[in-house]
Amino acid sequence: MLTPDRDTDLAAVDAVVATFFAAFASGPDLDARLDALRAVFLPGAVVVRTCGSEPLLYDVEQFLAPRRALLSGGTLQDFREWEVEGRTDLYGDVAQRWCSYAKSWRQDGAEVTGAGSKTVQLVRTADGWRISAAAWDDARDGLPAP
Repeated sequence: MLTPDRDTDLAAVDAVVATFFAAFASGPDLDARLDALRAVFLPGAVVVRTCGSEPLLYDVEQFLAPRRALLSGGTLQDFREWEVEGRTDLYGDVAQRWCSYAKSWRQDGAEVTGAGSKTVQLVRTADGWRISAAAWDDARDGLPAP
């Protein structure tokens, strides 16, 4: 496999991470954004949510389905999540993105915000960089802000 230069790799990883975060917003084009997210996951990718006790593991479809329902169900209005700061480490055909994120939405008329950290592991494929795994932890009491 031809190895592009580091700047090209970093730009490609940035684009995948942007696709990842763009999917987490309510409003128009939700289905298209979630389909774009599905396309940047490897078929056997795993997503892990930590929650202070036992981690919750999802395959791609188990991860996407409840988010589609949540973002389109009307309970959360104006939801969006975005990367605040990130760092990418590259080695050959493997990339690791470590980032902090923020999120905001309205629920029952009240403004709500949150934050946390995510890690996204990517591998280079013949079709470009793809997510092989992702994990996140929301900020909570007793856990310092990212």
